[in-house]
Amino acid sequence: MRADRVFAYGAAAGLLGDLLLGDPRRGHPVAAFGRAAGAVERVLWRDHRGWGALHALVCVGGAVSLAGAAAHSVRTSRTASIALTAAATWAVVGGTSLGREARAIGGALAAGDIETARERLPHLCGRDPQALDADGIARAVVESVAENTSDAVVGALVWGAVGGVPGLVGFRAVNTLDAMVGHKSAKYRRYGWASARLDDIAGWPGARLTAVLAAAAGGSPRGAVRAWRADAAKHPSPNAGPVEASFAGALGVRLGGTLSYAGRVEHRPVLNGAGRPVEVGDIERAVRLSRRVSMLALGVSVAGRMLLKRGDS
Repeated sequence: MRADRVFAYGAAAGLLGDLLLGDPRRGHPVAAFGRAAGAVERVLWRDHRGWGALHALVCVGGAVSLAGAAAHSVRTSRTASIALTAAATWAVVGGTSLGREARAIGGALAAGDIETARERLPHLCGRDPQALDADGIARAVVESVAENTSDAVVGALVWGAVGGVPGLVGFRAVNTLDAMVGHKSAKYRRYGWASARLDDIAGWPGARLTAVLAAAAGGSPRGAVRAWRADAAKHPSPNAGPVEASFAGALGVRLGGTLSYAGRVEHRPVLNGAGRPVEVGDIERAVRLSRRVSMLALGVSVAGRMLLKRGDS
């Protein structure tokens, strides 16, 4: 069977597995990678960019090499190749768990239980929940849903279309490393620089595709495109900017503004200033938009894989 069809069937099966089952409850491969990356960090850490680059090379290179070896070992079996692609897709995407967490927080806010909402918010993002009121939590959830639609689903499918199982695994490895060491704390400002830049590069195509699909699948395509063009570049992240701006325009809400991370207050630019403030009900709308974007991304990625293979033949 052709590689493009293997990817098509495997990615569809993996995304269906995520839809039905969510993330594995125990023994999650991404968690195992995180533990391995943490062990490498304990050996290599120095307050130096070069050592951080070596850390990224060892961790990402190791993950991609293992995935490539696994794909090579089953290349002669159509069934095994599809099963491996499905398992890798299920392991690296996280759209269903993202939606569940967002809805749980939205349900707590709707019931007036802001303390439960604050307790659950760290499952989605690293903001200080105690510094947020109900509207601030709702805004944080919508922003997290937007950004993680790209990071947890679309980006992985894009790289799967390009590189098969190694592409799927490599993207998730890069994204996980960025979450672990890519933030601008005193400890990781130099050591995590390479991981953060690598994540910016790897996330670039998925973020733009997510923004395009959010505009196409949302309630206001013109509003999404207008917000993307006007406000995305103002965001400090080159990839979160287009995604969050497009979601804001598509949903007709205003994102961005003041937020707090680990006691550090940031004043982010406003995205889609013509929109209204986020309300609790917008969490469900954002989750539904994320689901539509994910399904469209599967179709685009499969079509892209077929075009790539046709060009190679």
